[in-house]
Amino acid sequence: MDKKLTYKDSGVDIDAGNYSVKLIRDSVKATYRPEVLGDLGGFGGLFALAANRYKEPVLVSGTDGVGTKLRLAFMLDRHDTIGQDAVAMCVNDILVQGAEPLFFLDYLAVGKLDPEQVAAVVGGVARACKESGCALIGGETAEMGGFYPAGEYDIAGFSVGVVEKSKLITGARVHEGDLLLGLPSSGVHSNGYSLVRKICFERKGFKGDEYIEMLGKTIGEALLTPTRLYPATCLPLIRAFDIHGMVHITGGGFYENIPRAIPEGLAVTVDADAWEVPAIFRLLQEWGNVDWKEMYRTFNMGIGMVLIAAEDESKKIEASLAERGEPVYEIGRVTKGGHDVTIKGGVFHG
Repeated sequence: MDKKLTYKDSGVDIDAGNYSVKLIRDSVKATYRPEVLGDLGGFGGLFALAANRYKEPVLVSGTDGVGTKLRLAFMLDRHDTIGQDAVAMCVNDILVQGAEPLFFLDYLAVGKLDPEQVAAVVGGVARACKESGCALIGGETAEMGGFYPAGEYDIAGFSVGVVEKSKLITGARVHEGDLLLGLPSSGVHSNGYSLVRKICFERKGFKGDEYIEMLGKTIGEALLTPTRLYPATCLPLIRAFDIHGMVHITGGGFYENIPRAIPEGLAVTVDADAWEVPAIFRLLQEWGNVDWKEMYRTFNMGIGMVLIAAEDESKKIEASLAERGEPVYEIGRVTKGGHDVTIKGGVFHG
């Protein structure tokens, strides 16, 4: 007689899934805001929007993943930072519309469920949610045996935020003469990792544990630095000042992202001398013999978020950031033009 099969025999371990939930319960609940209703384990996350706080609330949503940066996490068997990347890519995107992140959901698909690995990933998600002020109100962990190799996974995130309609940032009010203020990135963030891997692990042959003097850490540690979370820095500015536009410098770098925040008939000139390009980007350019224009259209080059405002308002924003010890750089200006970006100065050639 054939052996009786169970779901576990097919690659799905329900008990391991239950243990994963037990491991993450406390870190998830630590993210809850007063508006969260219910508890972990429901079919849907419940969030009671405090509508009386707003005259005309606009909900803003965003979704994203981490991309091939995950390959580094697998290679180095380090999973405690990837969750922040997933959160940051979503909350930073909705932030540029002026939205305060309210809640977040994650989707984690694994080959074979390892409760400790899941706890490390979701723990990173929870810490990033708490730092961003949003609640982790739900998620899904799918065990997909035969679809992903054991030890590997993919993660995506979904975030919803709210902004008063009068404070919605669309870029429509950007005008000639506005300044661009750049906020530093924490590193490569979560874009361009297909090129990063080709440079570092194919061309250079790194294994990830090589100590790089210019970086003061191993190449693996540098490349796994999680994406910076900008809500805590930017939300007070959005509420206090007249910001015309915001740009999250993600895939496509300066050339693809900045035009998304300016109207037709305008252009932007970026001064690459305004900030020091971090060592990791200079090394990637050197190791890969990458054209500088390609660098600025692939990576954030040390600037992860851009605010666009009139010159007098920009000075007030800079002063506010200085009071909080936050670095900021005047990186460019809006001009008349063909809805494009020109980069001048620095090490830029092309």
